[in-house]
Amino acid sequence: MASENWQIRRLGTVLGAEVTGVVLAETSDAEKAEIRSLLHANKVLFFPGQFMSAPDHIAFGRFFGQLEGHPNLKDANAVEHPELFRLVASTGGIADEWHTDLTFQEQPALMSILNMKQCPEVGGDTMWCDLVAAYEKLSPPLQDLCDGLSALHDAHPHNRPDRMTIHPMIRHDPETGRKALFIHPVYAIRFEDMTERESRPMLDFLNDHATRVEFTCRVRWQPGTLTMWDNRCVQHNAMNDYDGFSRRLHRTTVAGAVPSI
Repeated sequence: MASENWQIRRLGTVLGAEVTGVVLAETSDAEKAEIRSLLHANKVLFFPGQFMSAPDHIAFGRFFGQLEGHPNLKDANAVEHPELFRLVASTGGIADEWHTDLTFQEQPALMSILNMKQCPEVGGDTMWCDLVAAYEKLSPPLQDLCDGLSALHDAHPHNRPDRMTIHPMIRHDPETGRKALFIHPVYAIRFEDMTERESRPMLDFLNDHATRVEFTCRVRWQPGTLTMWDNRCVQHNAMNDYDGFSRRLHRTTVAGAVPSI
C-alpha cells in the first residue's frame, strides 16, 4: 500500500488527520483511492506543503467526482478555470460562521478541497466539527425524534431567497453506514411543517451541541497546506481574527447527491 510510506498523525479524538510524505499532484489513482479511505475514517485531512497548480488541483479533485462552481459567489478566474474558485480576504473571512457548504441545494456538495496560497502568520485558522459524533452523543429519545424530522435549508442569508430545499435532519452515509446530524445555523432555518419560532429552541440546542469543543479539530494554515473534508458529516468555521493580512486560497468543490435517510 502506498500509505505505508506516508506519515499519518491524528489531530483530534473524533476527526482530523495530517498526512505527510505524499505529493498530491503526483498521486496515482490507487493512491487517491487510499486518500478517499483515509477521508472516510477521519472526515478532514490536512496535507502540508502542497503547492498545486490550478490544473493539478482540478485534476486531483476530479478523481473524487464531478466538480462544481459556487452558485452564489463569482470569480473573475472562472473563465480560465471554471472548476476552481479563488477566495481572497484581507479583513477577515466571509465564512466566519459554523456551516456546511451549499446545503440549500437539492444535491449539497460532497467534498471541499482547499489549497492555501497565502495566509497571515497568526490568525485565520479554520475549525471543523464532527456531526457523526454529535449525533451519536445525543440521547436515544432525541436521536429518534431527529430521525423523524426534516429541515428547510434557505440561502436567504446569502441574498438568494430563490434557493432552498428540504433535507432530512439525520443524513445516512451509504458508503460507511454512519448517521450524522445534517443541520447548521446558516441555512437550516426551521423544521418542515413548523414555524421558525417553533423550531428555534431545538435548532439552537442542536447547533450548540454539534460544535462542542470535544467534537472539533483546528488547522493553523501555512502556505501550501491542502485541506479536504467530507461535507456529509462536518461543519466548518473560518476564524475572522486577522486584519490587514492577505488570506488567499484556491478551492474545488465535488458535487454531491440527494441526502440519504
